[in-house]
This record gives sequence, structure tokens and C-alpha cells, in this order.
Amino acid sequence: MNPYYQDDYVTIYHGDCREILPGLPMADIVLTDPPYGIGETAGKNKSRSKVARARDYGNYDWDNKTVSQRLMHDVIDAGEYACIFGGNYYTMPPSSAWLVWDKQNTGDFADCELAWTNYGCAVRIKRHLWNGMLRKGRERRYHPTQKPLDVIIWCISLCPGEPQTILDPFAGSCTTGRAAKDLGRKCVCIEMEEKYCEIGAKRMAQEVFDFGGDL
Repeated sequence: MNPYYQDDYVTIYHGDCREILPGLPMADIVLTDPPYGIGETAGKNKSRSKVARARDYGNYDWDNKTVSQRLMHDVIDAGEYACIFGGNYYTMPPSSAWLVWDKQNTGDFADCELAWTNYGCAVRIKRHLWNGMLRKGRERRYHPTQKPLDVIIWCISLCPGEPQTILDPFAGSCTTGRAAKDLGRKCVCIEMEEKYCEIGAKRMAQEVFDFGGDL
């Protein structure tokens, strides 16, 4: 349980969340983006663009299948609240509080992505351009399934009780950690690929952004 990276707000663990989760305290919210089993990490991105050369994120197998339903239950139980991107690929408890991210997409990606939550609110939608090289704010993309920072902050803002502790068991390039740090919240990120742990650590070292009264 030695952290790969740690500062006053964010701790990054390099390893399998199945081994690390049992040793962690319950978080206020689990906010994560598990594998969907659609093979998105198998070098798909580099063949998509017809306008400019697409970024090659490498060829990995961790998105070749969904995680087990048992692990998904353990992930949900690790927080008082949960927000799970790709919940539509799993068998989740009934919920009125699905979050819809409209990517304003014109390519072969899905028009929207869905996040299951147990927030207890009505369905909510956020429009944020994320269409290949066309991205709102020109946010840098480090990971093939990365979510925009602004979308993750939105997910946190909707959670009841203003969560102060956040957990991301499938952290990727640690956007959840970056959002938490910018908001002055504590976050634990777990990631199996050391490459992305290193990227996450570098992102945490960047200056903290002031979002003022956005929430």
C-alpha cells in the first residue's frame, strides 16, 4: 500500500483495485470510469481521424472486457455515493439519477456517454464538446477514454452533501484526482498501468486552478 504519488490532496496507487480497495476507508463518493469491454484501448483511435493525424495511445487489452459484476458491487459500496461512467454496460440498481454527457460529437464515437449514480436527483445533461481534435478549451488528452475535467467537476458538484473525499478505482490519467485537487477535496486514485500513474503524478504537480463560484 505504498503510494506511487501523494500530496496534501491526492494519493495515487499503482496496482489492482481488487487488492487495494479492502485497505481503504469509505469515501464520500466513488467517481470512476471502468472498462466497458469495447476494446477502445486496442489502438482504435489512431485510425479514426480523416482530417489530421490521430494520436496513438498504444495497444492495451484492459478494455477487452467489462470488470466482474461482483467487483462493480464492491466499487459502489466503497463510497456513500457513486457515479459510474458506462453504467449502461453493467447491471446496475434502478436509478432516477443518470447523468448524460453530450459530447457534441460528429464522428463514429457515441453522441453521449451515460453515468449511473445513486444521487437521487432527476436525469441531468451536460454539453461539452469532445470530438477528436475538437475539444472545448483545447484540453490536453492523455488517455483514450479520458473524460473532460469540466465534466468530472460537474459530476462532483451534483453529488449530495458536497463530498470531501473521492475515490477513483479506475483512474486512468487521474482526471478525477485533478478535479478534486482543484476543488480542494481529497482523492484516492488507483490505476493498473504505470504509464498513466506517471502522467497522473505530473498532472497533480501542475498549478491548482481556481473555479471560483462555478459550483
